[in-house]
Amino acid sequence: METVKRLAPVLIVPLVACAAPDPKAELEVMGLETYWAVDAPKAGEQYIAAAVRFEVRNKGRRPWGSIQASAGFRRPNDQGVFEEWGGDWKQVAPSRKPLQPGESLLVVLKSDARYHSAGAPESMFQHEAFRDAKVEVYLRLGSSGWVKFGEAPVERRIGARSVPQDVREAPAASPRL
Repeated sequence: METVKRLAPVLIVPLVACAAPDPKAELEVMGLETYWAVDAPKAGEQYIAAAVRFEVRNKGRRPWGSIQASAGFRRPNDQGVFEEWGGDWKQVAPSRKPLQPGESLLVVLKSDARYHSAGAPESMFQHEAFRDAKVEVYLRLGSSGWVKFGEAPVERRIGARSVPQDVREAPAASPRL
């Protein structure tokens, strides 16, 4: 029994060191912005996808690698219940290039589900089949689980406000006869 008492601190220390970090204590999401991104046209059709843009900041005291971000996009069904409608995932900071204390990184996530039409991208907002979407943003730090950092409705506008207008304007669509 005496041996167990002497070894207990030695055995407990590694367990504490292996505890998963708390993403909410170490990271913060700033400037969350939603919009619709225009994808490259295909076969005369224009495509738009819901997108979210934000910064992840290391508010902790140590560098953190292995930071991942995820976005789940949802839209209402015919009964008004929000259902999954696409998502995206990114490695924000790899272990080999950790995010230093006080530093932040820009993250842009875009749904893999899209609307498409032969008309201009903005015209899709007026189509009877268009349904607004919302996004939920999650972060994971190292071996932690996914933690929700925010949610917001996707604004009915093309391009991010924080990007200059001349950069976010899509080329004019060719008229289809």
